[in-house]
Parts: sequence; structure tokens; C-alpha cells
Amino acid sequence: MIIDVTDADFPVAVLERSRSVPVVVDFWAAWCGPCRQLGPVLESAAADREGQVVLAKLDVDANPVAARRHGVQGIPAVKAFRDGAVVAEFVGAKPPAAVARFLDGLVPSAADALVAAGDEASLRRALELEPARADAAVPLARMIRARGEADEALRLVEHLPGSFAAEGLAARIRLEREHDDALSSAFVALDAGEPARGLDLLINALAASNGSREDLRRVVVGVLDELGVEHPVAREYRRKLAAALY
Repeated sequence: MIIDVTDADFPVAVLERSRSVPVVVDFWAAWCGPCRQLGPVLESAAADREGQVVLAKLDVDANPVAARRHGVQGIPAVKAFRDGAVVAEFVGAKPPAAVARFLDGLVPSAADALVAAGDEASLRRALELEPARADAAVPLARMIRARGEADEALRLVEHLPGSFAAEGLAARIRLEREHDDALSSAFVALDAGEPARGLDLLINALAASNGSREDLRRVVVGVLDELGVEHPVAREYRRKLAAALY
């Protein structure tokens, strides 16, 4: 979809609309040569992605308020909005391949849609398309582990560096093989929605651990990451983990 927008309708036509679909705004002017070069390229690329992105064209001469409010200092300026905020931008005329890459970065990939579906077949297909996707590997590994296929679950997540969730799940699978009663109680508490009790048991186990110390740390970090930075339990137990480690 390609639309013309003005200062008056920018809040609704761009900002509100961007909460349901990415909106790319082309800030241009009739006197601007590079704008005339870029415009058809943007329009063609947007038409190829019909239903996935909206292209909004705004004449900065006739509508200076929106341009000024969004920091446009040179044209052509292209800004992509999602959820009411700028998420990507560039200035100047770009070749078709660069514009295509810019728009493709805004729309969900095939793997994104499969991860959002969340069923086992979809997650497996997402990993075929993008093998390093932790957001597909972790939920798939959890499904597989829950039905007793721990070896395959471990294979999915043990080589995904950079993902606390993957490292934590891999560490948990390895620790479960030790059949330690204290750790079993910790995992039962976590699965029952009692993160504070489970974390207490895991952090207490750090003091007596030898070879499993690093895996215990990974499990705790994974739980804290899943809770989120602002969760009160996560804030409290980050401090407790640091004290136990150092």
C-alpha cells in the first residue's frame, strides 16, 4: 500500500497504523533530484511487499511539522516506523538492492512466522531455514525433553552460544542426569511456578558443587533471563548469584 500523508493525518496514518504493520515514510520534495530517483524504487519495492509494509509519502515543503518533529535534516530521508517509533532509517538515494534489503529487514521472514506458530513441525521447519534461531530451538527442545527425549533436546540447544535460555536448558538437561535430590527439588519448584524457591535451592547447591558449578550458574542465569530484567525476583537473585559466585 502506498499513501500520501500530511502533518494533520501523520499521527493516525503513520504512528497508529505502525502498531499493526510497518510504515515506511519517504520524506521528499518536488525540487529534490535524488528524491525523484528514490521515489519509484521505494514504490516498486513496497508494491512487491503488498500487505507486509505501507509506504507513506510526505512532501516536506507542504508538511514541515512532521519532518521537523522526526528530525529530518536532509532529503530524501526514509524512516521506518513500528509501534509508533522509528526502528530503521536512511538518508539519500539508494539502489534497488539496498532498498529491498531495508524493507526486508522490517517484514517477518518465513522463519519468523513459523516461530510465531509455535507447534513442533513449525519450529523444526524454522530451524531448517535458520539453524541458529534460539527462539525456535529452545521451545522445541522443551517439547522434546518433556516427552523424555533428552538427548535430542540437548543436541538442539547445547551449541547456541549467546542465548542464556539455550545455555540454561542445556545445563539443566545435563544436571538432571546426575539424579541429585536437591537439584530435582529445585527443578520441580521452577516447573511449578515457584522461581524464588527453585533459585534458592540452585544457588545453595553452588557452594557444594565441583564439576557442575558452571552448569548450575547457567541454569540460574537462564531462569533470570526468562523472568526479565525488571522482575523483582530476578533483581533479588542476581545479587544472590553474584554473592555466591564471588
